[in-house]
Amino acid sequence: MKYALVTGGSRGIGRSICLELAKAGYAIIINFVSNENAANETKKLVEEFGVKAELLKFDVADKDATDMALIEWAEGHPDDYIAVLINNAGIRQDTLMIFMQNEQWDSVINTNLNSFFYVTRRVLKDMLSKRFGRIINIVSLSGIKGLPGQANYSAAKAGVIGATKALAQEVGARKVTVNAVAPGFIDTDMTKDMDEKALKTMIPVGRFGTPEEVAALVGFLASEQAGYITGEVISINGGLYT
Repeated sequence: MKYALVTGGSRGIGRSICLELAKAGYAIIINFVSNENAANETKKLVEEFGVKAELLKFDVADKDATDMALIEWAEGHPDDYIAVLINNAGIRQDTLMIFMQNEQWDSVINTNLNSFFYVTRRVLKDMLSKRFGRIINIVSLSGIKGLPGQANYSAAKAGVIGATKALAQEVGARKVTVNAVAPGFIDTDMTKDMDEKALKTMIPVGRFGTPEEVAALVGFLASEQAGYITGEVISINGGLYT
């Protein structure tokens, strides 16, 4: 059975991606770290599409916990493999660099950048041996443009963009594609502390995006039809930055 693993899959963009991939027929692994109620709600919604859903609790910023969880999952699923990986889990800790503490830098880098390596290296072997895989990294406008107060977040997301382009060239011959999706302002918990009214005036389409719109793009990139798209960073920001 082909599974799709969505890190940070319990809420927001992650939940919408889980549902989009469930519609495409994938069994879904919903990664979460703390909000079990939200994860169970996502699991229930996924199962309404008639596909299997599993919860996999681990902190993507913890390399040992990530290794243990993914190795144990593989041992328990000898006839299955993770064909689609969505590196979605992420956090923000915004502050001007002059005031930024070491922990604020380290935690954002670990969760948003290092996790890409910890998770991806564990699922890549099966994708290469099966000669099919889709790796889609959720990055950010911040990683392309840079945003004040987000030096840590911008650095992490820019790092994932660079890794996306490099890895795509390493694995393309085995029919594994690697792409990044860069949302702008999307209506989720991660943006609820922002001044939406003021920010909307800067966006040509005049609104924040929805998680479902991001998920639709991810769903296409995960499909068979997107097999000739790799190493790309696709923005979804309402024209805010082109």
